[in-house]
Amino acid sequence: MSAVLGFEATQFRSLVEEHQRMVFSIALRVTGDRSVAEEVAQDVFLELYRSGERLQGPDHTRFWLRRVAVHRATDALRRAAHRPETAAEEWMEEQHSDGTADANAITSAAMEARLEELLQALPETLRIPVVLRYQEDMLPEEIAKLLGQPLATVKSHLQRGLQLLRRKAAVTMKEYVR
Repeated sequence: MSAVLGFEATQFRSLVEEHQRMVFSIALRVTGDRSVAEEVAQDVFLELYRSGERLQGPDHTRFWLRRVAVHRATDALRRAAHRPETAAEEWMEEQHSDGTADANAITSAAMEARLEELLQALPETLRIPVVLRYQEDMLPEEIAKLLGQPLATVKSHLQRGLQLLRRKAAVTMKEYVR
């Protein structure tokens, strides 16, 4: 099979299949909008394909995709800042559209929706490190390298982000606390 821009078609397809969930999930958590996250994920893989990026193993691939996903999602947030949307409300409607769910599933979906709203309410500078740490299970050192920030800054953003989430959750999620 012929190589196109540094990738064989099967090699590129394999990369997409292996990493599309991670890229989409990062984009979704950063942007809070499913359709924007889909566009971001597509842009990330298009950039990879067009650039012919020479990836040096699985760790480098994951790092590169995470970095580009964060940057593209951040760019999408900045573009969307001029046209605010109600993505969290739309997401909640999607979660509750099926009336056959049992009470536990509804409670769980409602709690997830509230947590998602709290996460989206965090400033971008705090939200991105929190998503990378607790969704992608990255170490603070890895996040610092990926974002090009000092380690102390990342640790500070993680601490402030978690404190803010805890304070907001204590106020808005009392019915879920035992």
